[in-house]
Amino acid sequence: MPTDWGTTTVTLLQELIRKPTVNRGTQGEDDGHEHLCARLLADFARDRGLEPKIFAKVKNRENMVVRLKGNGKKAPLLLNAHTDVVEVDESRWQRPPFAGDIHDGYVWGRGAIDMKHMAAMSMTVLARLVDEKVELDRDIIFAAVADEEAGCTLGSTYLVDEHPEEVRAEYMLGEVGAFSLNLMGKVFYPIQVAEKGVVWTRATFHGSPGHGSMPDPNGAVVRLAEAIARLGKKRLPMHPHPVVEAFVQKLSSALPFPQKQALSRLTTPQIAGLILDYLVKDPDQRRSFGAMLANTASPTVVRAGNKVNVIPGRASVEIDGRTIPGQSDLAFLSELREVLGPDAEIEVLHKLPSVETDATTPLYGHLEAMLRKHDPLGEPLPYMVVGFTDAKAYARLGTHCYGFTPLKFDPTHEISFQKMYHGHDERVPVEGLTWGSNVLYDTVRSFCESREPTERA
Repeated sequence: MPTDWGTTTVTLLQELIRKPTVNRGTQGEDDGHEHLCARLLADFARDRGLEPKIFAKVKNRENMVVRLKGNGKKAPLLLNAHTDVVEVDESRWQRPPFAGDIHDGYVWGRGAIDMKHMAAMSMTVLARLVDEKVELDRDIIFAAVADEEAGCTLGSTYLVDEHPEEVRAEYMLGEVGAFSLNLMGKVFYPIQVAEKGVVWTRATFHGSPGHGSMPDPNGAVVRLAEAIARLGKKRLPMHPHPVVEAFVQKLSSALPFPQKQALSRLTTPQIAGLILDYLVKDPDQRRSFGAMLANTASPTVVRAGNKVNVIPGRASVEIDGRTIPGQSDLAFLSELREVLGPDAEIEVLHKLPSVETDATTPLYGHLEAMLRKHDPLGEPLPYMVVGFTDAKAYARLGTHCYGFTPLKFDPTHEISFQKMYHGHDERVPVEGLTWGSNVLYDTVRSFCESREPTERA
């Protein structure tokens, strides 16, 4: 009986979700436990006659790399997925976050969207190519990596720094992209070709320490609170990037009037803020578009004092800064200081560069063709992700990195890729996952097999 590859993908995803690989950012051996997924995937690969390798900078923070060899006529294609997940507030979930249940047509669990589904799809793609004895012009590499949620240090960055030949490739397919974006009756498929940079900072305010019984309106905590309030309300200057301009123009061209006219002006800095505030009704879309158009700074961690009756002389906030490609770190810090005020002591904690990939390569055109083939009514379009991905590491090897993890969501359901990303009740539609697995397989096979990809596109 032929293998049901859709069921195989779904089952493998369920098994991966049941491995609680929560990354809390300590980078120690008692964090993450990505070895649970690495070894599961390695066993799956061995059962299909492949030879996986395990690499780890820290015990229990394992990366699994497996290669399906071609004839070497062309450079390799890399498939990438991280196996760590963000933390969970189980009290806010309708179903257990690490059970991998199927309910109401969805696979539920932390990592279903971010991004164990890609690990399951990628592993299934390799298994299917082996089963069907496909001859390849390129090696196909699958890397299941650790530590992406905390900055990639123990995962893709470690592999690039210490085992580059294991992951060196001409192209990489990873997060974020090729999910269905349903907007006003139209379906779009963003393909990531750029991502913002990272500048994590700490801003510290000083004041006179004192007794809690005598409030000080100029105390460090009060000044910090005022600065955080300004940061929460103030939108940083708009810097529309060419990728975002193309994304917005393609979206607007498919929409009816007056939405077409309003959206088409979204990349005009002088009026973009007004359009976001008064014409973009969905708050999630407003935040998403706003983050694509400007550098952003989100206050995330606040520290001050240790006794309730002592006014501390020092208070600080850690800020998640993200920068538009082409914007320098210094320019971002200048924008940040303009909001926080001259008294803030700002130090940079961690930096990652932005990434841009050419959208005119043979693979990019092939990705568009494959999406149109599997959904003739959908419109692919270039996309800039506002978070960071493992592309930051692989780009250092000269790899063209694209966000391409195909998924389809039912437009009649109140569920979307954006809402599920790091969200409560994270889940992925079974039918949409099966569709995505077939798209990824067709895309990889037709690009890598021993004939020109245009014959299948």
